[in-house]
Amino acid sequence: MLSGRNALITGSTSGIGLGIARALAAQGCGIMLNGSRPPEAIEGVRLGLAEEHGVPVLFGQADLTRPGEIAALVAATVTRLGSLDILINNAGIQHTAPVEAFPSAKWDQILAINLSSSFHTIHHTLPHMQGRGWGRILNIASVHALVASVHKAAYVTAKHGLVGLTKVVALETAGLGITCNAICPGWTRTDLIEPQIMAKAAALGVDIETGGRALLAEKQPSQQFVSIEQLGQLAVFLCSEAAAQITGTALPIDGGWTAQ
Repeated sequence: MLSGRNALITGSTSGIGLGIARALAAQGCGIMLNGSRPPEAIEGVRLGLAEEHGVPVLFGQADLTRPGEIAALVAATVTRLGSLDILINNAGIQHTAPVEAFPSAKWDQILAINLSSSFHTIHHTLPHMQGRGWGRILNIASVHALVASVHKAAYVTAKHGLVGLTKVVALETAGLGITCNAICPGWTRTDLIEPQIMAKAAALGVDIETGGRALLAEKQPSQQFVSIEQLGQLAVFLCSEAAAQITGTALPIDGGWTAQ
């Protein structure tokens, strides 16, 4: 489906980002992986993806709090893969604390990585997509882009802002063969939420798996975690021609969380 297309996926050396990379590579898409880990730490992952799917898979390291490094990452993707057709903004971090105790440095870091980096990647990528008359931009937001939770001021703010950015980009590119959408996952079993599961388990005096079920029970009516594979397949669909008229949307995949 995506043969001949190339994608840059931020935060893609593990978790949701890597799952989306696998799903796109399976459809013939070339991949530029990105993450904060050193290249040698993910070389096995890179080689495995390339060999399994027969597509070019590269790795670009960049500090996403530095706009100059983001510009260089986009340029390297175009130069080394030949085009940049699909941009997946997935990189994100989390910190939880009440507003009055929330460290200012953490606020700045979360806003930089979870929101501002997406502006910079889009800013530098759009000219390439406009020149080719085709593009897909997916911002991996969160259910917290649509509703709030306590102790997550920076994360909720950044994700709400990401949906706003998504809508503006969609309007500015409407009719140009480019779409921009946000995917809003509910609880997904990744490293990002493991500390919250552990905290819940500790508070209840139960094991990790029971803590996970307790976390789900608070918000997610399906009582099941969203899977990384499900998110990957949703990304593939939104990159397809079938989704050419889906743009500017924030799509929940949350087991009914936001239906309540």
